[in-house]
Amino acid sequence: MKLNTLTLTLAAIAMLGINALTPSFASDRPMTIEASKNLYHGYTAKNANGTINVVVEIPAGTNTKYEVNTTTGTLDREIKKGKPRMVKYLAYPANYGMIPSTLSDPDNGGDGDPLDVLLLGESKPQASVVEAKLIGVMNMLDDGEVDDKLIAVAKDSCFADINSVTELEKKFNGSTTVLKTWFENYKGKKANVKIAGFKDATEANQILDNAIAGFKKHAK
Repeated sequence: MKLNTLTLTLAAIAMLGINALTPSFASDRPMTIEASKNLYHGYTAKNANGTINVVVEIPAGTNTKYEVNTTTGTLDREIKKGKPRMVKYLAYPANYGMIPSTLSDPDNGGDGDPLDVLLLGESKPQASVVEAKLIGVMNMLDDGEVDDKLIAVAKDSCFADINSVTELEKKFNGSTTVLKTWFENYKGKKANVKIAGFKDATEANQILDNAIAGFKKHAK
């Protein structure tokens, strides 16, 4: 019997051990979360041992939209049309965040924002900074604009020995299908989000190095 995409997605979510079926529409979430250090430029993108730092903006299994304020270094709720943003879909299947001290260089076609990253593994605390290994990138187009998502694995997760997206799919069959299905559908039927494919760590590291250079170039 051939499994449809939704069935495969739900099965893979269960395999990943993520409670992504219970949306967290909490109305009492704080508007701003302050950390002990500036979350944008208070940390390096890369560590001396080759790992990266990931600032968790939206923990896996939640729906409330937050993003790091690059001016204040705080973690703020996203506001759209005067209201806090919520994802009205299955909760995030991975920890969603950004890499500090990076900037997608607008002089080279970038959007001027820090790099987005998906951190695979158990749900991490909001505004935490997690040491992780970069394994690849999901090439995404949102209304025709490039909006790539780097993919990393937490050192304390079952994915710790994975070094590439190819290895991820081989060992955890259906993982990339989960990510592709979620991002192509979470904004609703009228959205135009397409996943063009996945690439491994070599391309992901090139994107990261360019964004580190962009941050140094434009840092004030």
